[in-house]
Amino acid sequence: MAKRAGISPVIATVIIVAVTIAVAIAVAFWMTGIIGLFTGAVEKIEFVSLYAKPTDTGWTLTAILRNVGTTTTSFDVCFINGVPNDQWGGAAQLDKTLPIPINPGESVTFTITLNKDQTIGATTLKPGISIEVKFHTTGGKEYPKLIVLP
Repeated sequence: MAKRAGISPVIATVIIVAVTIAVAIAVAFWMTGIIGLFTGAVEKIEFVSLYAKPTDTGWTLTAILRNVGTTTTSFDVCFINGVPNDQWGGAAQLDKTLPIPINPGESVTFTITLNKDQTIGATTLKPGISIEVKFHTTGGKEYPKLIVLP
């Protein structure tokens, strides 16, 4: 009769325990990630509307944004075509002084006055031109929206 060599019961037990512990650690990290997604504070802003009304001297843009997330945040910069509001000069004016806090469930309305034939960055404000309005938050996120000037 041939002798069969195998691993001892002690070694087999150590391997099974090590694999079980490794799987348990992996499952624990996975569950922590899932729980964090459902219970963690989330910043999420959505544009309710963005529209432009022509005036004698240019346009009035009205932007309504709502916090649909679970944490309070603040709008700290408004961009038009990538140019921050503190560099608009006489081409545009924002009706509010930033930062503006917004709590979960609340909405905030911004009015931006654009002056016809003025330039913001490389963009001359004329009818039919597309502009991107983007709001930046203190949480580091940006919320853009594109509009065509009537």
